[in-house]
Amino acid sequence: MKTNKQNADFLYIGVKLLKWFSVHGRDLPFRKAQDPYKIWICEIIFQQTKIQQGLNHYHRFINRFPDVQTLAEASSDEVLLHWKGLGYYSRALNIHKASHQIMENFGGVFPQEYDDILSLKGVGKYTAAAVHSICFGGQLPAVDGNFYRVLSRIFADDYDISTTGAFSHFSSLALLMMPLGKAGEFNQAVMDLGSEICRPRNPYCEICPLNADCTAFQLKKVHEFPKKLKKIKPAELQLLYVFVQHGDHFLIRRRNESSIWKKLYEFPTEIDEKYKTYELDSTEIKHKLTHRNLTVIIRHFIIKSQKEFETLAAEGGFYIVDYEQSAAKSFPKPLENYLKNRFEK
Repeated sequence: MKTNKQNADFLYIGVKLLKWFSVHGRDLPFRKAQDPYKIWICEIIFQQTKIQQGLNHYHRFINRFPDVQTLAEASSDEVLLHWKGLGYYSRALNIHKASHQIMENFGGVFPQEYDDILSLKGVGKYTAAAVHSICFGGQLPAVDGNFYRVLSRIFADDYDISTTGAFSHFSSLALLMMPLGKAGEFNQAVMDLGSEICRPRNPYCEICPLNADCTAFQLKKVHEFPKKLKKIKPAELQLLYVFVQHGDHFLIRRRNESSIWKKLYEFPTEIDEKYKTYELDSTEIKHKLTHRNLTVIIRHFIIKSQKEFETLAAEGGFYIVDYEQSAAKSFPKPLENYLKNRFEK
């Protein structure tokens, strides 16, 4: 149990962080509006994308889908197209499904209660807490990688962040630091401090506003935190494709919602030997996902007969497109790069 003195020390650090944030917090467009829809979209986008890299994508997405209704009325194809370049396309599909939930369950108004926000497709505890605290004053810490890193260093806390109890453990620490009624600012302050100063590698400890209070810094052990003992070994996965071409056109199909790259477009995975083809070349592409190392092998086949090409498309349920038409479709990054290399030489 924490003593009153310890609680006061924790709160002092939180107040100190807020003073720094009031002067040095990042000037981000979605912070000014405090629109829960825009905060939600930005939180989903920046989960896997650095803000500097993702801002243009955020503006493009919001310009096309400025509110929940516009997003819900769009096709999944268009949503995926406007997500192009951000990767992790399941995020785009989830927010599209969530927009339908908001229209159907909340009358098109973004929900205000934490549990309701958490019920949205693709929304976890971090995102729900971020939206709830920033937009609706909820006294909840938005615990993510920045929180684990900042708090574990400040207190030289060796709690293993790979365990299931880490979220609750660091949430409790954060609540002790969080001034009442300032959860939104506190959460954003930790995000900014973790992104700009208390970085995973090469942190700027000398200019950190909390360096005098940071136990890891005083012990010269900053790089030892946070502790993560359980490491997930990426699975090795091989994918085989055939790029079937006739003139300037080629065949594509849309993936289903199983496995990786849900509902994105891809090439066929095989071709019946009855079709008269010849193989032009073969390409091997290495690609890393969060928990998978992919080897993508693409064999390039030419079909000279237009009739056979169209028959193959009809029998296999494929679309016939040229490169310009394919640009309006969303492909996994390895296939997108393959097309660029083949047609933009």
